[in-house]
Amino acid sequence: MSEFLTKSRARNVFYGGSIFFVVVFVALTAQSHRHIVDKATAGMPLTDEVVLGKHVWERNSCINCHTLHGEGAYFAPEVGNVMTRWGVLDDPEMAYEMLDGWMQAQPSGIEGRRQMPHFEITEEEMRGLAEFLRWADQTDTQNWPPNDAG
Repeated sequence: MSEFLTKSRARNVFYGGSIFFVVVFVALTAQSHRHIVDKATAGMPLTDEVVLGKHVWERNSCINCHTLHGEGAYFAPEVGNVMTRWGVLDDPEMAYEMLDGWMQAQPSGIEGRRQMPHFEITEEEMRGLAEFLRWADQTDTQNWPPNDAG
């Protein structure tokens, strides 16, 4: 047995195996990247308005209460499909008006009900947030959330 697996052969197995798995890793990385770009991304382009909305989402820590595609806190409703639930997914202006109206009505002051704080958000930021939520709603989430209510 000692003559079969010499030091030289063991080194060749190690280097050959290492090169093989590095090549497999690079190929799988390229395939994953291609899949994400071609199939698993949003059905809407990533515009400056969407980016602004994401910044508003992060700055106001919306994820501390809401979930977005199942990620975040469970205190407030899922917002990954809120534009579909409101029926404004294909109408950017109506999406803005619905979101702005909802945000202006908060907090509602109803006793015993969870209250959303009032945020000072400009019209431009609100439009960006509406676009971000429309963008998130069009992301292929492979049927998540499992029901319309989120």
